[in-house]
Amino acid sequence: MSTSTDQKHTLISRREAILRVSAMFGGAALVGQASMLSGCSPEDANRAPFTASDIALLDEIAETILPETDTPGAKAAEVGAFMALMVTDTYYKRDQKTFRKGLDRLNARCAETFGRDFVSAEPFERLSLLESLDAEQFEYMQNKSANAPAHYFRMMKELALLGYFTSEIGYTKAMRYVETPGRFDPCSPYSPGEKTWAEHA
Repeated sequence: MSTSTDQKHTLISRREAILRVSAMFGGAALVGQASMLSGCSPEDANRAPFTASDIALLDEIAETILPETDTPGAKAAEVGAFMALMVTDTYYKRDQKTFRKGLDRLNARCAETFGRDFVSAEPFERLSLLESLDAEQFEYMQNKSANAPAHYFRMMKELALLGYFTSEIGYTKAMRYVETPGRFDPCSPYSPGEKTWAEHA
């Protein structure tokens, strides 16, 4: 999430960021939102941290979802580290296990399909794998019982979006940002393909 050393800026809490991004995505609640909002205190102080290689893998997953184009991608926004922090600090233990096992499954599936792990895979191979997992998670989420955990790739995809669009890069490069106290326009012209407006922080 974006922070600034400039004291003129008003920082927002993690809770507020989650709620804002959820609203930005059409008001649909993120599937991990309950876990995130509950988590400003750890459930288990002995949780194993994510390793540097885990974070590098998460960076590549996020970059495949949100690649660099004419704006910086997810890796430039250090989304992998954000994802690891959110899972460690805000997810229930069950969801942490689902996420961590999913990370291993994703890597293993890449090796089975393409003969190499995700970090070593070609961009088109990464994209093909994630498209397959996205279709899988969609079907799973449509049919899962109320008490079943979310699909691990659903968690990854949502955290990648949340991390990117609450980062400084996401706010100022991928979206149009006018620092408070910019003029308030409740209705402004928008053409397809234009960047959406960032909310004021």
